[in-house]
Amino acid sequence: MDSFEVNKILGAVLGTCLVLLTLNITANALFSVHAPAKPGYAIAVPEQAPAGGPAAPAVAEEPIAVRLAKADLGRGEASFKKCAACHTLDKGGRNLVGPNLWGVVGRDKGAVAGVNYSAAMKAKGGKWTFEELDAYLKNPRGMVPGTNMSFAGIPRDSERGDLLAFLNSKSDSPQPLPKAAAATPAAPAARQAEAPPAAAAPAPAAPPA
Repeated sequence: MDSFEVNKILGAVLGTCLVLLTLNITANALFSVHAPAKPGYAIAVPEQAPAGGPAAPAVAEEPIAVRLAKADLGRGEASFKKCAACHTLDKGGRNLVGPNLWGVVGRDKGAVAGVNYSAAMKAKGGKWTFEELDAYLKNPRGMVPGTNMSFAGIPRDSERGDLLAFLNSKSDSPQPLPKAAAATPAAPAARQAEAPPAAAAPAPAAPPA
């Protein structure tokens, strides 16, 4: 093989290498990947209020007199089903785990014969008023610590009002419903602040020139 043929082969090899090198440089320029300054992905998270922020104001309990005034006896009868496992309600009915509840509103506490009352209930004394029955139905063990009544209570105010109105109707002499307190009239300063501002008086006309 003469030198001319060798030069052609070397030239072809060098040309091929040059083409491959050019393609490699071009590909790196087009498809280069730059690593981020910080690894991972940024995820947008909505800001939350600090844990120590002000709590929502508690809803004031409606007075029992107001709830009794708008009570529904039908709903109260339905609510009594929660009590029927331990109490009867008919006149002269027998005691179960708890006493018969005919005439319970206005009755002496712990006074039904044949009932195994707790010492705490016997020591409570007095009559069952609407207010005390409302507190007892809401949290029996909170109102009479040591009571034998295992019922957890009725937390909803309106339901207790319906139930008490129904229980009061089951009596030879239902107790008169307590009167709701009249709304306190607004103070004079508050009423003045609520009054709309008086219209401004018109400016006097300019005297003739």
